[in-house]
Amino acid sequence: MMALPFYQKHHEHYDRAYRHKELQSTLSQYQKEEKRKSAVYSHGSTAYTRGSAAYRHGSAAAYSHESAAAYSHGSAAYESLSKRSAAYSLGSEAYSHGLKDSNIMIEDRSYKLSPKAKRAKQSLFSEEKENKAIDYVVPVFTGRQVYVSGITDTEQERIKESAAYIARRNLFATGEGISATRVATSSSTEEQHEKKSRKVAIRESAERLALKKTLEETEEFHRKLNEDKLLHAPEFVIKPRSHTVWEKQNVKLHCTVTGWPEPRLTWYKNNVPINVHTHPGKYIIESRYGMHSLEINKCDFEDTAQYRASAMNVKGELSAYASLVVKRYKGEFDESYFHAGTVTMPLSFGVTPHGYASKFEIHFVDKFEVSFGREGETMSLGCTVIIHPDIKRFHPEIQWYRNGVLIKPSKWVQMHWSGERATLTLAHANKEDEGLYTLRVVMGDYYEQYSAYVFVRDADAEMPGAPASPLDVECLDANKDYVIISWKQPAVDGGSPILGYFIDKCEVGTTHWSQCNETPVKFARFPVTGLIEGRSYIFRVRAVNKAGISIPSRVSEPVAALDPADRARLRSHPSAPWTGQIIVTEEEPAEGVVPGPPSDLHVIEATKNYVVLSWKPPGERGHEGVMYFVEKCTAGTENWQRVNTEIPVKSPRFAVFDLAEGKSYSFRVRCCNSAGIGEPSEATEATVVGDKLDIPKAPGRIIPTRNTDTSVVVTWTESKDAKELVGYYVEASIAGSGHWEPSNNNPVKGTRFICHGLLTGENYIFRVRAVNAAGLSEYSQESEPIEVKAAIAAPSPPYDITVLESVRDSMVLGWKQPKIIGGAEITGYYVNYREVIDGVPGKWNEANIKPVSERAYRIHNLKENMVYQFQVAAANLAGVGTPSPPTRSFKCEEWTIAVPGPPHDLLCTEVRKNSLVLLWKPPVYIGRSPVTGYYVDVKETEATDEHWRSVNEKPIANKFLKVSGLKEGVSYLFRVRATNQAGVGKPSDTTDPVIAETRPGTKEMEVDVDDNGVISLNFECDQMSPDSKFVWSKNYEPIEDESRLAFDTKGGKSKAAFKDLGEDDLGIYSCAVTDTDGVSSSYTIDEEEMKRLLALSHEHKFPTVPLKSELAAELLEKGQVRFWLQAEKLSGNAKVNFVFNDKEIVNGEKYKMKVDHNTGLIEMIMDKLEDNDEGTYTFQLQDGKATNQSSLVLIGDVFKKLQNEADFQRQEWFRKQGPHFVEYLGWEVTADCNVLLKCKVANIKKETHIVWYKDGREIMVDEEHDFKDGVCTLLISEFSKKDAGIYEVILKDDRGKDKSKLKLVEAAFADLMNEVCRKIALSATELKIQSTAEGIRLFSFVNYYLEDLRVSWLHNDAKIKYTDRVKTGVTGEQIWLQISEPTPQDKGKYIMELFDGKTTHTRKLDLSGQAFDEACAEFQRLK
Repeated sequence: MMALPFYQKHHEHYDRAYRHKELQSTLSQYQKEEKRKSAVYSHGSTAYTRGSAAYRHGSAAAYSHESAAAYSHGSAAYESLSKRSAAYSLGSEAYSHGLKDSNIMIEDRSYKLSPKAKRAKQSLFSEEKENKAIDYVVPVFTGRQVYVSGITDTEQERIKESAAYIARRNLFATGEGISATRVATSSSTEEQHEKKSRKVAIRESAERLALKKTLEETEEFHRKLNEDKLLHAPEFVIKPRSHTVWEKQNVKLHCTVTGWPEPRLTWYKNNVPINVHTHPGKYIIESRYGMHSLEINKCDFEDTAQYRASAMNVKGELSAYASLVVKRYKGEFDESYFHAGTVTMPLSFGVTPHGYASKFEIHFVDKFEVSFGREGETMSLGCTVIIHPDIKRFHPEIQWYRNGVLIKPSKWVQMHWSGERATLTLAHANKEDEGLYTLRVVMGDYYEQYSAYVFVRDADAEMPGAPASPLDVECLDANKDYVIISWKQPAVDGGSPILGYFIDKCEVGTTHWSQCNETPVKFARFPVTGLIEGRSYIFRVRAVNKAGISIPSRVSEPVAALDPADRARLRSHPSAPWTGQIIVTEEEPAEGVVPGPPSDLHVIEATKNYVVLSWKPPGERGHEGVMYFVEKCTAGTENWQRVNTEIPVKSPRFAVFDLAEGKSYSFRVRCCNSAGIGEPSEATEATVVGDKLDIPKAPGRIIPTRNTDTSVVVTWTESKDAKELVGYYVEASIAGSGHWEPSNNNPVKGTRFICHGLLTGENYIFRVRAVNAAGLSEYSQESEPIEVKAAIAAPSPPYDITVLESVRDSMVLGWKQPKIIGGAEITGYYVNYREVIDGVPGKWNEANIKPVSERAYRIHNLKENMVYQFQVAAANLAGVGTPSPPTRSFKCEEWTIAVPGPPHDLLCTEVRKNSLVLLWKPPVYIGRSPVTGYYVDVKETEATDEHWRSVNEKPIANKFLKVSGLKEGVSYLFRVRATNQAGVGKPSDTTDPVIAETRPGTKEMEVDVDDNGVISLNFECDQMSPDSKFVWSKNYEPIEDESRLAFDTKGGKSKAAFKDLGEDDLGIYSCAVTDTDGVSSSYTIDEEEMKRLLALSHEHKFPTVPLKSELAAELLEKGQVRFWLQAEKLSGNAKVNFVFNDKEIVNGEKYKMKVDHNTGLIEMIMDKLEDNDEGTYTFQLQDGKATNQSSLVLIGDVFKKLQNEADFQRQEWFRKQGPHFVEYLGWEVTADCNVLLKCKVANIKKETHIVWYKDGREIMVDEEHDFKDGVCTLLISEFSKKDAGIYEVILKDDRGKDKSKLKLVEAAFADLMNEVCRKIALSATELKIQSTAEGIRLFSFVNYYLEDLRVSWLHNDAKIKYTDRVKTGVTGEQIWLQISEPTPQDKGKYIMELFDGKTTHTRKLDLSGQAFDEACAEFQRLK
């Protein structure tokens, strides 16, 4: 079972399982209410006149909409429809109770069932359960058939209403006719009763069964029906109109809205919802039958605003705008209100802070560029919008377009407007989303827009080599049980031709996908039959080639299996109450009518897989629905065969499969109903089975032209005689690579496309193929190769033209470089001037014939005191650009001021997050004395002129300055003032706003010293255009003397190498890249930096191999000697010479040498040091030009010590080859005060023996040791002096032997005895009292007693003097103190001291009080 796709989670209302608790509660309440109402109905006997069943409602007031639209479960929001017509309410409880005797009176109209038609013959065929024929014939209807049902606001109710419509329609087709005639009403109306005949009773029973079945079917429809294709979004038929009124007048805004379900309309004032309750009497809002109005009473100046009518239903929201201007009788417009922010002007006037203007200025900042995404990813397009003037109470309308089509919010697309930034998010990008996206910002009647292309690449195939997924799956020509699915073929076939496509369907509300075709179809349209009427489906398509099947396409929009007429009726569902009546004849209807033949039968589509037939229903078909049988025969014969033998067709469309390709067939159709099968239609002309639509021919004349440095414009001629052309796929390939990549994944219409995402400087070729439903054409011929580089255009106009100097007959102009240079370097400027006499400008005159390269020019031959205007045009290889607008008027007169004129040509370079470098040129007019310095001023862009501040306190002589201390992200303006002895002159024009930021990818100039010691400055740029150049300067002046520097530029890297770095080279070196967005950097070389670079250069000229460690010696496990050192790094060509006592030694038996170039480790190993190996060892290294060496001197005691250690290490290694001791023999005293001799051994096997010796005599042990845990032990109990001696243990087997000795004599024995005594003392128990016949005994037990343990007793902290009455002794393990004939003087505290030779251990007892008395009493008793 598949999981429910996220795009179906919005269709929760199509399945009862999705109902939430609120809806279930509403349904429960509704059912109870219906039961209560049904109890009110009268159940008298029904008089049937001529077989008719008349019924009336008991009370008109009790009839609410709930009973009129009972099938709209949970509809608690409807207004009561009492006294309104409800001609045939399917859900009426009266009908659901079997059409029992009842009367319905609604607005003085009575409704009667028309007489029952005679029983028709039994049908000759059977249908599906959902569409089983009912054997009743509907009488002829005259007049309009209109039913009453409200439009609800919840999706649950709308779905039920659609299902109810199907049920009502089926009931009209199978049930009784309804008649409505006007009758006189009075309070004394009498009911007439007749006894029911058996025939009437049978008819009622049949009607009940038929209605019950209809209700069950309708309930089933309700669960499954999807109304997405039945609904449509709101549309304004009439939009509200803007008004201009006088104060105190009333105004009414009208609009008419259509949409199904009926949209809910809300009025807004300046995007704030209007609440009539908060302004009683001010606003009146009315809505009636799709017509809506807002009336504003007694308008005042505050009502001047923009009003919006917002219509919304489940399919979307649409707004219409109108402006209201309220004029005053006195004066035109009070600007104080505007500046105070209390009034909003309508957008259509284009308000600016200065009054009325023609348009707003809309600018796009931080724009989304050409974007590339992949299927399944989330993509977001955003753009910051700046609108001038910024009128707080006016909000722009933000619109997004894809390929010129307005985009509406959906489950695939979300839009957001924050007030400053507009964003569009593609939640799950698909190839259908590829195209040209346009953001349009609308302010009244004026708008600006910005566009960029979005490319969506294919997702990775689940199987290598499988094709890409198809796209644009659409449902066409949907009918009751039939729909045509169309799609577009993918651009990528996976490397092998696409064999065809599989179409899958899924019923909305389920997750089960079923395949519609068994074999793949090549034609990009396919008819799907076998749909169940009233249910909704979604479809998807998969492509297949020999490698596998593609991932599925994006699913189609849901489509309902309905007759087009039913769908049209649902779309035009009336929202106003019905005021007409259903009129039917009263007479007995005739027998069921056998339908006539269909008309206008023809083949609308023919492929080699199927043929699609279309016809019109018959004119004579009775009163019930008809179905169709399709027949075929081979052309030229009359052997007709029925195609659909089992299930009749409900729709006037049918797809015939299983035809032989190349054969000719004719077709005809018969109609049928419960009365029988009609005559066949006229046969079609012979139709040959095969594809009628040809695959288009290949396009021609592929011409690529340059566009930008990453894109190329490709044009072609359209395919000849192409029918139903879907579009074109364009592919690109780097010339010579043979690898083609699609430039677009969604077919483009037209014969021009811009291929983006190309590599700058590469040569590309292109090819195009056409697409229609039949397939993809052959590839066009490949285009000529074209290099990807930006196309050039004429530059934009220069700006900020100013006068730098003026004399009697000439003036000097200065200007700024154009913001757009057109992709090529500016070759010069042309200056024009004209005279202005009495404010009237004359003709333009050329000031220069040849272009000037500088951004300053002196215009000669002017007239003194004449007023002039100027304009400047820039030129490049593409030609002369548009001239600048005329300047303001300047008077040609002699400047006589003493201070200098303004500097000019200001330039900001090396812009970083907290600094930049400002360059300028000196003033043309210097005043009466030379310029002595400059002041640089700065202020934030948004600050006023009062916030200008000087960066430098004292004037600087340089014509450049690094400005530091800027705030990151803040925009700044700069200007420069020149000064001389007379004072400070006029400031220059300000720079363009500069934001202090370090742009991503910014790189700094680096200094490098190569292996030859050459010092160079290096700068790299990855933002170069094909015409970009590196420009080096020193102290921001062009480097004219190249005798000290050598320049080398390759690709995006440039290097300036110093030939001989010295004091003449000190300064600031900078490099700027032309035709970029200000890419530049600098490096300062001062005296300290020069010394560092020269020292580094010397190291590189005379290099050494750096060492991590000097030569050293160490011993290895076998007693070998290892000489080693480690270099920082070694190349693969590094060489090492090993030298001993000035003689080179080589690798052999005695010396084992090894060099690891990866780690730089160099080692030499000697197996044994002999006496003649004493001397000096040297390792000499050479790695290219670099050399180094390290020596180790082993002479005298140093050599002897190393030699002895090596011999010992060697012996130890040999010892460990057999059984050996890891830890030699030692001792420990156990808790039982025994002595344990132990050692740890290793390399033991079963045959290994261990023998213990004392003083050379073998000690016999009771059992062999098992060497558990590698530990050998010998336990000596009650250790004493007799156990002193030399102990030895020997390990031996066939591999050798090892021994270990332990001397337990003299000091070693004394240490052991002290430990034994300490353990014995610690084992002593607490003192206890024992009364005997002789007296009182104090005693303590120890594990065992040794004479070396010294015992002493204290009484009341004084040593006891032993007498015949008080004496001490040891009996076995008991140490005691005997007090004979105790007296009161023997009371007190007793302490037993045990001295182990180092430490005294004590045990204490208090023999006084009760303890003494009890002991004495026991003594007296024993005595």
